Amino acid sequence: MSIQDFKRAYVWQLPVRIFHWVNALAITVLIITGLMISHPPGIISGNEASSQFWFGYIREIHFMSAYLMVAVLIMRVYWAFKGNKYANRKVFVPFNKEGLSNGWYTLKYDIFLQNEKRYNYKKSIHVGHNNIAAVSYLVMFILAIVMIITGFGLYSANSTWFLPKMFAWVPEFLGGDMNTRVLHHLTMWGFILFVLIHVYLVLYHDWLEGRGEASAMISGYKFVRAERIKKEAEKK
Repeated sequence: MSIQDFKRAYVWQLPVRIFHWVNALAITVLIITGLMISHPPGIISGNEASSQFWFGYIREIHFMSAYLMVAVLIMRVYWAFKGNKYANRKVFVPFNKEGLSNGWYTLKYDIFLQNEKRYNYKKSIHVGHNNIAAVSYLVMFILAIVMIITGFGLYSANSTWFLPKMFAWVPEFLGGDMNTRVLHHLTMWGFILFVLIHVYLVLYHDWLEGRGEASAMISGYKFVRAERIKKEAEKK
């Protein structure tokens, strides 16, 4: 197969790319500051941490990152209805017969690296998200909702703004602040696991397929076989 068989295809629109990188920044900052808040540095005791002025900045950065995450999440939900077919909400629920079949194929050969008896281009190469990635993003969205609800629930007692106070019911619903903190903390580790797997698979596919998997989230373009572009155009 020669390079002439491939063409550049515009896959990831600008709003999707903005969401991706801003959300990545917000999650990274939330994880770092969240770990510092839950486990204050050893140079000060836990009781002293709350009275340290610089520690207040850590908490403020954590809350600002949470608001940023909420803002871009709302933008992404909006774009799930207004964006192209690669960003559409329907992509993230591939639970029909074809979607499940392609997802199982991706799981076996792309993630568990089983030897393929016969290469199946249709199932192995995706213009946008493959089915496993689509489901994982759906799971991440659910984790984000849990993170936001529990985070604002914990913040509501000290906040003077209406948005966090809307979630004042959460700690009581979950059986107290401790249960809410545990769920919030576990959700953070869910994000960490997702990030590790996501980065690994992006780099793996970029190396395996050489279609600009990583750079596509900067430029918006992937290299796609000409015949696939033709088939995609026929579906419109």
